[in-house]
Amino acid sequence: MLQELSITNFAIIEQLDIAFENGMTVLTGETGAGKSIIIDAVGLLAGGRGSQEFIRTGADKAVLQGMFILPADGVTARMLDDAGIDHADNTVILQREIAKSGRNTCRINGMLVNTTTLKRIGETIVDIHGQNEHQELMQPEKHLGLLDEFAAQKVQKLKATYAQQYDDYQQLSQELRQKNTNEKEWAQRLDMLNFQVDEIAAAQVKVGEEADLTAERDRLDNYQTINQALQQSYSLLTAEEETPGAVDIVGTAMNALEPIANLDSAFNDITVNVKNAFYALQDAAGQISNQLDLQEFDEGRLDEIEQRLDVLSQLKRKYGDSEQQILDYYKKIAAELAKMTDSEENSEDLSQRVAEQKAALLKTGQALSDKRRTCAKSLQRQIHQELKDLYMDKAIFEVRFKPTKGQIYRSGLDSVEFYIQTNPGERMRPLAKIASGGELSRMMLALKTIFSESQGITSIIFDEVDTGVSGRVAQAIAEKISGIAKFSQVLCITHLPQVAAMADHHYFIAKKITGHRTKTSVAKLAQPDRVQELARMLAGTKVTKLSLEHAEELLRLASEEKVD
Repeated sequence: MLQELSITNFAIIEQLDIAFENGMTVLTGETGAGKSIIIDAVGLLAGGRGSQEFIRTGADKAVLQGMFILPADGVTARMLDDAGIDHADNTVILQREIAKSGRNTCRINGMLVNTTTLKRIGETIVDIHGQNEHQELMQPEKHLGLLDEFAAQKVQKLKATYAQQYDDYQQLSQELRQKNTNEKEWAQRLDMLNFQVDEIAAAQVKVGEEADLTAERDRLDNYQTINQALQQSYSLLTAEEETPGAVDIVGTAMNALEPIANLDSAFNDITVNVKNAFYALQDAAGQISNQLDLQEFDEGRLDEIEQRLDVLSQLKRKYGDSEQQILDYYKKIAAELAKMTDSEENSEDLSQRVAEQKAALLKTGQALSDKRRTCAKSLQRQIHQELKDLYMDKAIFEVRFKPTKGQIYRSGLDSVEFYIQTNPGERMRPLAKIASGGELSRMMLALKTIFSESQGITSIIFDEVDTGVSGRVAQAIAEKISGIAKFSQVLCITHLPQVAAMADHHYFIAKKITGHRTKTSVAKLAQPDRVQELARMLAGTKVTKLSLEHAEELLRLASEEKVD
């Protein structure tokens, strides 16, 4: 339900904060006071179309905020979860700012969202019905969903089974279409995958192999240079006949320094450095000797390496920039080849599987359709009863199942639209094309009364839906709106005293001119003020004793009606 509403610089409203409660709330006041503007603000919070024209003259932006309390396991909660929006305390705060610059900012619980998301979620929270608006019940494409909501548990299991069978059928059909329309491409693709898989598998690629082979090739290519450098350096480091090498010379220097190493720290440092140099040169000479022992030129090995590097180079040009990318590509195409091979093996029975799946789908779809038609008759009976209560006992309501010409939809095999005949002798017409304001109001209330419990919408708003009715019809409408308020919070703008009297909460909207500017204010009416306001609605400009008595009587009768 809508708990709090804050409006800033919106139309003629400078600042307005209203706290709402559960049940039925009416907003009354003189024409032009701003009642419908408040409803417009709620509509924008629920994702309605906004424009700069809504910004109050002289302001830079209009700011709207609404706090709603929701059931923990309702459709709104699931949609918030899907959108990643936190709602741990079952509270949803919708915010919207419309700036002169054209910037339109929407937030849900502080998270920025686009208007599409705001509208999609807002429609599950608030349902606004005005005299000339086409809301959910006036959209034929949504009538099947409404019928299913009415049928509830009676069709839920069948719908779930049908949806799964439909998805399976679509997948199989797609495979069959792809195979039939692309047989040539399929065969070419299969041949190519076979060749590529065989080529990569035969190469036995290993990660890091190219780097190792390149290093070995470079050594073989530079064998003479490397060998000469090693021989020369080894000769200079080691003794050769009577000529001392660098290692021996440094060793002699080390021995010469030993006697003075303890006389001074400086001498000791020099001795240590020379010792380190001596041992380092010894190690280097040993390493060079080892490398000389390993030196071997194998021309056959060099040719083998060149050939292997050429193979790897060709694979890289085709399948990736590295051994790892080649192996990743191999894994991908091997899986695709396995799937295609399996499909080839099963291609003979694919058409049969599609036919069998379609048969199962049609069987479930027909069972679902039969169940819907049974529930549709029950809905028609309930609607007729509601219309009778609203003094439209001659009206005929029909849930019409329209031909689908063999089409199969994810929702089933049915296309449904609500039809109505409001007067004897007239033809049945689509509900969406009803012209009479009074008839439309009553038809909508009849449907709302039945659907209010199943739809799960927490706030239903009626914006002057009682236009064009009076007398006993007005009283019947008032009772229906009060009945809807048992399942959902109802906000209602009305000019009918009968409707206002049935409300649980009554707000009076007024406007005044201050400093050449119009300002709107709202006040919750206590019992004495309600009597005064109802008397004004009954009498017009001049409130009389009789109108006051009539107002008190209306409130008393309304109280008794709600108790019953």
